[in-house]
Amino acid sequence: MTATFFFKSSAVAAALATAGILAAPAQAAAPMAKFQAPGFYRIMLGDFEVTALNDGTLELPVDQLLKNPPAKTAKALAKSFEKTPLETSDNAFLINTGSKLILIDTGAGALFGPTLGKLAANLKASGYQPEQVDEIYITHMHPDHVGGLAAGDVAVFPHAIVRIDRADTEYWLSPIELDQSSGQQRGFFQGAQASLAPYVKSGQLKPFSGDAELSPGIRSYASPGHTPGHDSYIVESKGQKLMLLGDLVHVAAVQFADPGVTIGFDSDGAAAMAQRKTVFADAARQGYLIGAAHLQFPGLGHIRADGKAYEYVPVNYTRMP
Repeated sequence: MTATFFFKSSAVAAALATAGILAAPAQAAAPMAKFQAPGFYRIMLGDFEVTALNDGTLELPVDQLLKNPPAKTAKALAKSFEKTPLETSDNAFLINTGSKLILIDTGAGALFGPTLGKLAANLKASGYQPEQVDEIYITHMHPDHVGGLAAGDVAVFPHAIVRIDRADTEYWLSPIELDQSSGQQRGFFQGAQASLAPYVKSGQLKPFSGDAELSPGIRSYASPGHTPGHDSYIVESKGQKLMLLGDLVHVAAVQFADPGVTIGFDSDGAAAMAQRKTVFADAARQGYLIGAAHLQFPGLGHIRADGKAYEYVPVNYTRMP
């Protein structure tokens, strides 16, 4: 009888332990990991493979940078459960056309501090190497878009041809403009010139002018205003279209609802606003995919019209086929 009782008691205890009712002895708390998975996200666009690459994030005082009443900005951010300073993504996009590997923008490299400069590592984590990149298309020459081109005086992408709108190269690579600049703007000139130096020296910088087909299925769309030669890029394959906007939008919670809000980084705010309104209207009307450097990673989605305002609809997470 004692043995039977022991057996039954042991069985009950085991069942309770399995169910979690009888707690196991406490273990030492595991340390918090405090890191994210590698920053890449991949979709297919027709026959093209598009990989969004995260260079990291940067906190920006957008209530001060946007040309908008600070209280109005704070209210718009709160509606999206955000606040200022806003943790802002810095994204680039890798296009594998099947015959070429094309990178659009390169992140900040070492020009913006330790929270950025992750692009090369995330490119490798995504299954590619910098040496495989054939061409690089730059939306504009601010440091968070060109800084990843070089590490010191060495090209990070040694075999790549670099394509940039001539209006931007003539401005940012000008010794005269550098001499006349000051403050933060002077740092922008210095960063751009240092980042492009290895490619200028090797003859791998190949400027273009305005709207141009740069590769089958990929063409530039001149959208000046944020900088003199800011370009967006249109990618098309098998009837599917993606427009990469560069810096036509910085703060989704504010500028989709009110595309008239500009930012202090714009060299010509009125022109940048006009370009933003034109592209938003076209993307909403046609329903094609858009991507941007400073939308929350992976920075891909659609735009839906809502009266005079717009709504940004991020892509649905999907597995690769």
